[in-house]
Order: sequence, then C-alpha cells, then structure tokens
Amino acid sequence: MGIQDIIEGKKQWRAHLARVKALPPDYQIVYKEIQRYVFKVGPIDLLDGPLLPGIVDFFEEGVAAGKGVLQLIGNDVAAFCDGLLKDSRTYADIYQESINGLRTDPGRYSD
Repeated sequence: MGIQDIIEGKKQWRAHLARVKALPPDYQIVYKEIQRYVFKVGPIDLLDGPLLPGIVDFFEEGVAAGKGVLQLIGNDVAAFCDGLLKDSRTYADIYQESINGLRTDPGRYSD
C-alpha cells in the first residue's frame, strides 16, 4: 500500500463521514451504534468492503421515504448487525479456527 492509497482511503473515509453527518440525528445515533458493533466483531473486509457505505445508502433511502430509522432496522440494533454479518468472515472466526487447530494438533507449536 503506497502513500497515494492511504491518501485516497482517507478522502473516501471523510466523504463517508460527511454523508453520515448529513443524516438526521436519530439515524446518526443508530449508525454509530452499528459502526461500534461492527468494529468490535471485525469483518475482515470491513474497510474495503461495501458494508458501511451500504448502510449509509440504506439510511439515505429511508430518510427520503420519510421512515424512522427503527422502522428500517427494528428495535434490536445488534440483531440487525448480526443479520448483516452472518455470512462475513471475521477476525473472531480466524481466532477460533486457530484455537481449533491447536486442539486438533497440540504438538504443532511445540518444540
């Protein structure tokens, strides 16, 4: 990754945040909760993937349709996030696989 890639990534992230800030306050609050949840779970392709921009697109459509944010996602933000991430490979998955690998081959990392 070169310096140009880093600069471009920062520009894209700032544009993304500007879109979030343009949302109504209730949407912003829910977006931040979704972002916090997703960052904790850690899908591998989070920053390069379409997940966060897709959520903003979805929210912008909801605003344009005059819907409240909870009409779009329901009352359980975590359940909504789990639904979004159900098929995503996460860092937790990689960790669990490494633990399972140690259990099936305990001598793998010993001298």
